[in-house]
Amino acid sequence: MRVVFCGTPQFGVPTLQHLLAQRDFEVQAVITQPDRPRGRGQQISPSPVKETALAAGVPVHQPEKIRSPEAQELLQRLAPECIVIIAYGQIIPARLLPIPKYGWINLHASLLPKYRGAAPIHWAIANGESRSGLTTMRIDAGMDTGELLLQKDMEIGRSETAPELASRMAEAGAPLMIETLRGLGHLTARAQDNGKASYAPMLKKEDGRIDWSRPAQEIFNRMRGFAPWPGAYTSFRGSTCHIWGEPVSNTLVAAADSLGKQKPPGALLSEGNDLYVICGNTTVLRLAAVKVEGRKKVSAAEFAHGARLTKTERFGDAELH
Repeated sequence: MRVVFCGTPQFGVPTLQHLLAQRDFEVQAVITQPDRPRGRGQQISPSPVKETALAAGVPVHQPEKIRSPEAQELLQRLAPECIVIIAYGQIIPARLLPIPKYGWINLHASLLPKYRGAAPIHWAIANGESRSGLTTMRIDAGMDTGELLLQKDMEIGRSETAPELASRMAEAGAPLMIETLRGLGHLTARAQDNGKASYAPMLKKEDGRIDWSRPAQEIFNRMRGFAPWPGAYTSFRGSTCHIWGEPVSNTLVAAADSLGKQKPPGALLSEGNDLYVICGNTTVLRLAAVKVEGRKKVSAAEFAHGARLTKTERFGDAELH
């Protein structure tokens, strides 16, 4: 089968590598996003998919816009039987959809119709889901609304972060895509139940701001889901402060104030070498590490020692914009 691979981030790399290793597929070309500034130094760098393609000697094309006439001419000239698309990063215009005989086959990181959109892994974890999965589908003109082909259910670990789950899903998605491609022509496609759809929009910086009135488990879920960006952050003495931690038994709340008065959400409580934050619904988060803007990441104990916390100190003491 003649295949064009369309993708950009590391999530697509295992499937591309798997395709290249199969004798019954010919990867004619790879289409990926133009080189962009990446990493801390913001140097112009190729996408992980491009690096993989170049290492394998596969022709790479990087149209600024997939909807351009030049991109359409390229696809029509290649005349692939199928286009595999994984996290490419641009919407495919309807006029390009009929070019491949078997359509554009997408690997999506949720059990559609649940978590349609740009960040299904992040929002599944942030919302406290214990299970998610993968879906292969034939894309249409909508946002993740195409016909379902195959699905694979996966468990989400209790402390698993978005990058960790993404890595596992990327590896599991490769054989699922191969199975899907080999089944094209006799697999029964299923329409999605739009009434059961939920959405996972692109993350915004504001999503990482901690609302201390939430229970500790919810804050922990968002901490895991929004790693590495935007992370989980709050304010401390007027500065932005990223934090890491985990929920603990709420019995600690009883000792939160020697006067027996309940401390407000966001209040800090130091006991020995441990530092805790009071959260909503009488729950507690144990801090593991803290990074105040402009400083390096330190352990919670180092943060508490350096800050010389007062008994009335709390996170979220000022709104940051």
